[in-house]
Amino acid sequence: MTDVSADTPSSRRPQADAAQPPTNPKRKVLTASLVGTSIEFYDFYVYATAAVLVFPYLFFPEGDMMAARLQSLATFAIAFVARPIGSWVFGHFGDRIGRKATLVASLLTMGIATVAIGLLPTYAQIGVFAPLLLALCRFGQGLGLGGEWGGAALLATENAPPAKRAFYGTFPQLGAPIGFFLANAVFLTLSQTMSDETFLAYGWRIPFLISIALIVIGLWVRLTLHETPAFAKVIASGERVKTPIVEVFRHNWSAVLIGTLIMLATYVLFYLMTVFSLGFGTDAETGLGYERSQFLVFLLIGVVFFAVFTPIAGILADRFGRRPTLITVTAAIIVFGFAMGPLLGSGSTVGVMAFLIIGLSLMGLTFGPMAAVLPELFPTRVRYTGASAAYNLAGLFGASFAPYIATWLAGTFGLAWVGGYLILVGVITLIALLIGRETRDADLDDISTKVTR
Repeated sequence: MTDVSADTPSSRRPQADAAQPPTNPKRKVLTASLVGTSIEFYDFYVYATAAVLVFPYLFFPEGDMMAARLQSLATFAIAFVARPIGSWVFGHFGDRIGRKATLVASLLTMGIATVAIGLLPTYAQIGVFAPLLLALCRFGQGLGLGGEWGGAALLATENAPPAKRAFYGTFPQLGAPIGFFLANAVFLTLSQTMSDETFLAYGWRIPFLISIALIVIGLWVRLTLHETPAFAKVIASGERVKTPIVEVFRHNWSAVLIGTLIMLATYVLFYLMTVFSLGFGTDAETGLGYERSQFLVFLLIGVVFFAVFTPIAGILADRFGRRPTLITVTAAIIVFGFAMGPLLGSGSTVGVMAFLIIGLSLMGLTFGPMAAVLPELFPTRVRYTGASAAYNLAGLFGASFAPYIATWLAGTFGLAWVGGYLILVGVITLIALLIGRETRDADLDDISTKVTR
């Protein structure tokens, strides 16, 4: 390793060298961020699918199916309450200890909670304790994911060349469509290889228990990484913050607010396209009445478009800027809100597929740049906490009750009102983007400056 400078005393060289740990190969960084978030999102979405297809039947009293479905979606929402807490807990250690160790801890938290769900007794076996234990495990999932995304985004962007930061940031973002695809592919396979009785008896547990193998893979990938260069500079400078969450909300509260609102439409769009559409599409009484396996195939096709447009959005954000790209996509989401009722409400295969493909393509375009945009709003010393807080507060306000609200709106007033809900949050996000500033030229190696103007 090269000496720091000619006039540096030899007694201080070990400290200088310690501040310059080995760099991570770019391929390993991208692989680790992609594999880790794919596993975490797989765990998260396995629950989302089961909350629609399984839990209303097994973890709540028999009777009114709509009430059971709404109760199941309420437990689904618990994770989004836990995620801001996870962003505080894991963000604290991520900004104090480092990105690598914190990412390992978040993966273990999510994995243990997911496996535990696959082992839970049902309502018929232990009564009211079944939904309570289910809610507790869901809280654990939210806690783990609350710390996962921020670390994975920083792992990618803090190791990226400045001109390709948004593109590198799309690799952890790809974990969302990949995780969703894997989760629903497992459910689809089980649906086609066993009867409904067998599936409800024990088959539904298999997707949760598969997480054991995925955790081992994720840990192996992440334990081989070094710390990111940007955080290494914070350690060398001695500027680690004692309580990052206090620092964030004392000096960077406006960045948290803008980041939260920028993500709002993204979250609502995704959970309308997936959890709500799956419930509405397979409900024979108040929805479209498709077979479970058929609608899962529809969703898998749509998620392919989500995955394709995610890296495209990163390339566009690097070339044209974050704000122009996201403003254009958000305007398209608002227009899509007007078309939601006619497309999904048509009930035809063509209409439903058009709804899913257009909506999930827009999801890829809006979600792709976020792993660059949110970290760019914060200085290095509180970046893990700040980016995680904005991301997960958006999840709390934008996603936690989105399927619940949409299910209630569709059942009470009709699908057009669900489209109106998407339009409303789209307008809020558009205003935030217009108020906010461009962050493409932010210096992530600068430990004190939020954004270069």
